[in-house]
Amino acid sequence: MLQGILLAISASGQDSPSKVSGQVLTPAASADTDSTRAPLILTLQDALTRAKANDPHFRAALTELGLAHQDVVQGRAQLLPNVNYNMQFIYTQGNGTPTGRFLANNGVHEYIAEGNVHQALSPGMLAEYRKTAAAEALARAKSEIATRGLVVTVVQAYYGYVVAQRKYATAQKAASESDRFLGVSQKLQNGGEVARSDVIKAQIQNQQQQRELQNAFLAMNKSRLDLAVLLFPNFEENFSVVDDLRLPDPLPSFPEVQAAGTRNNPEIRGALATLRQTDQEVKVAWTSMLPSVGLDYFYGIDANQFAVRGRNGLRNLGYAATATLQLPIWNWGAGYSKVKQADLRRQQAHVELSFAQRRLLADLRSFYDETETSRAQLESLSQTAELASDSLRLTTLRYQAGEATVLEVVDAQNTLTLARNAYDDGQVHFQVALANLQTLTGSF
Repeated sequence: MLQGILLAISASGQDSPSKVSGQVLTPAASADTDSTRAPLILTLQDALTRAKANDPHFRAALTELGLAHQDVVQGRAQLLPNVNYNMQFIYTQGNGTPTGRFLANNGVHEYIAEGNVHQALSPGMLAEYRKTAAAEALARAKSEIATRGLVVTVVQAYYGYVVAQRKYATAQKAASESDRFLGVSQKLQNGGEVARSDVIKAQIQNQQQQRELQNAFLAMNKSRLDLAVLLFPNFEENFSVVDDLRLPDPLPSFPEVQAAGTRNNPEIRGALATLRQTDQEVKVAWTSMLPSVGLDYFYGIDANQFAVRGRNGLRNLGYAATATLQLPIWNWGAGYSKVKQADLRRQQAHVELSFAQRRLLADLRSFYDETETSRAQLESLSQTAELASDSLRLTTLRYQAGEATVLEVVDAQNTLTLARNAYDDGQVHFQVALANLQTLTGSF
């Protein structure tokens, strides 16, 4: 499903945002990182695999699917004959007669050892089986919804960590640039070319960039911890991720996306499965007021001696068969009340299916527009970052030549940092928007 997501987007080097980086990003050193062991390198597909194994909500959806499948197995077994073997010894207090004190018993000693083949025949049995099959289809749709929802979560956390590391690198460059500019302004002041106020402004900018660097470091560590919670059962922190962000391929046309959503949307499949389930519930409720038949075949021993032949030489082994017809007559309206309950659930399922179909059309258009817009903005954001880099270089040269003010240089530094961060945020925005769209369509 996630081939489309794994293809997704843009990675830029910090100096040229339009370039594909594809680099491995390693975690910052910390007190609890094992420096003697190389970090585990994770791709997005690795992260998805680990999240599926460890996320409790996703595992709960799979468990529900497994339980629903076993209900189908049990429902199918109810349609087939059952075979049991019974052994029983009945002792009755004697009173000098062959049957003892209890009239209902067949003797003072009675031995029962026989096999029993039982088959129940009811109009509702097949409907019950179809109901469990519809419930399994509903559980499968819910598991698919959980899978696609988990993809969105992992994509957001994975690329959030990638971009947090990029932003930390950007903050490092900005701090380094402010250090260099502070040195330039001090040299110019010593030469009498600029006023003391320029140096003060450069010092303020340098202090601000140092604080931004600290904040970027904290944000990077937080995003790493958030990703570790998703991926590792033992809360492993010694890992790195692959920065595979790049400018994405064009999206398919909206009619193609709409067709994929109609075919592959798990919400619609779930609503249809719920409707089928409620249809079978109505049938089950109606058939509970119809006759049912039970058939039993017995073969074995039911005698006063536990032997193939009795003391009189007669054979004890034998067989018997019974047929039972149960005809409901009166239950104070409980059966018809169950029919009404089932019909109300079916009506609600019709309403939910209709709403799900309308919601799908609206969400497809909304998610597609968001994804297309975010992709279109990436090229503009990349160009803006490149222009901001050139602007800072030229403004710094103009300042050294006495043609620009310190405020222009500071503004150019801040603009470059904002432009680079905006480009990185735009890449994550596209990835998440694409993942959200593919929750409706599957991969394309």
